[in-house]
Amino acid sequence: MASANSDKDFLEFIIKALVDNPDKVEVNRVVDEMGVLLNVKIDPKDMGRIIGRAGATIRAIRSLTKLVGLKNNARVNVKIEEPAGGSRVSGGSSESSDVMDDLNNI
Repeated sequence: MASANSDKDFLEFIIKALVDNPDKVEVNRVVDEMGVLLNVKIDPKDMGRIIGRAGATIRAIRSLTKLVGLKNNARVNVKIEEPAGGSRVSGGSSESSDVMDDLNNI
């Protein structure tokens, strides 16, 4: 039988294989009534590698991790923790914000 932490071990293996700083990868496993939550902390420089283009890499990682969870009869979710001081870059252009301002003024 697989160990209770096989989902955590699997996720940690994948993340460490993708990043430039595998020694800074931390995966914490929390179990509650909703299932298993795997919190991932990585070096801020590796964030782009894990997210991937348009989020494709993290979607694939989440899908694979959920499959490991299904094999062990557990609902598994993956959360990438935003680094301290990190900021989100909006994908919108100034034109889209102008359109939103126009709509709000109607």
